[in-house]
Amino acid sequence: MKGRVLIVAGSDCSGGAGIQADIKTVTALGGYAMTAITALTAQNTRGVAGVLDVPPDFVARQMVLCLEDIGADAVKTGMLASVPVIEAVADVLDGRDVALVVDPVMVAKGGASLLDPGAAEVLIRRLFPRAALVTPNLPEAEALLGGRIPDADAMTDAALRLLALGPRAVLLKGGHLDGDRLVDVLAARDFVHRFETRRIVSTSTHGTGCTLASALATGLAQGMGLVNAVARARAYVVEAIRTAPGLGHGHGPLNHCHPLGRFPA
Repeated sequence: MKGRVLIVAGSDCSGGAGIQADIKTVTALGGYAMTAITALTAQNTRGVAGVLDVPPDFVARQMVLCLEDIGADAVKTGMLASVPVIEAVADVLDGRDVALVVDPVMVAKGGASLLDPGAAEVLIRRLFPRAALVTPNLPEAEALLGGRIPDADAMTDAALRLLALGPRAVLLKGGHLDGDRLVDVLAARDFVHRFETRRIVSTSTHGTGCTLASALATGLAQGMGLVNAVARARAYVVEAIRTAPGLGHGHGPLNHCHPLGRFPA
C-alpha cells in the first residue's frame, strides 16, 4: 500500500459516486483512503433526492484529525456545496505542503445542483491557487469561465484560461461533447498534452468525475508524474466503464474493483 489520500467530499448512499467511489478507487489503485464527509446525499442512479450538509467546523475537524495523525500525500476535494465549507477546507489546508486535486463538483449527473450560487468564486479564490490539479468537465468549465466551449478545438484555449486562475495544472474533460472520440486536455504551466480515446457507449457513467479525480490524486500521492498519473487514471476509468456491472435503472455505477481481479462468488 502506497500513497495516503484524504478525500473531502459528499457521500453517495447508492455507492457509485462521491466518498464511496473515492474509497474504492484509491484502494483498487493501491493507496490508503481517508475521508472528511461534507454532505450526506439521498440518491440513486436516477438522481439526487436530498442533501444534508455537514457543519463546516465538523468537516474541518475530520480533516485535521486525519492530517495530524496519519498525514496525507494528496488531498482530493469533491462536493463542497457551500461557501462556509470551502472556507473551512481552505483554512485547514493553509500552510500544509500536500498535493491538492480539486474536482469542482457543481451539478450531479441527473442535473441536481451541488454547489450554492456564488460559491464558485470562493472556490476559485481559495482553492485554485493551491491546487496541483483542477479537473472540471465542460459544463463546469463553462460555468467557471462564463462562456461556451463548443468543440474539442476550443478546449485548449479554455484549459489555458482555467490555468490562469491559479492552479498548477488543469485537466479539462471533454466527455460531454458528441462524437466517437473522447478528448481531454491537460494544461500545465510549461506544456499542453491532449489525451484521446475511443468513446465507450454506456449508461454506466455514474461517478466518473469523482473516480477520475481520486485516481489522479492516488497517482500523485504515489509519486507519479502528472502525465503518467493522468494516463493511468483515464485507463482505469475506461476499464471501469467497460466492465461495469449494469446495476440500477439510470446512470449506473462503474466497476471500481477491476484491478483486483475476479474471485468465486
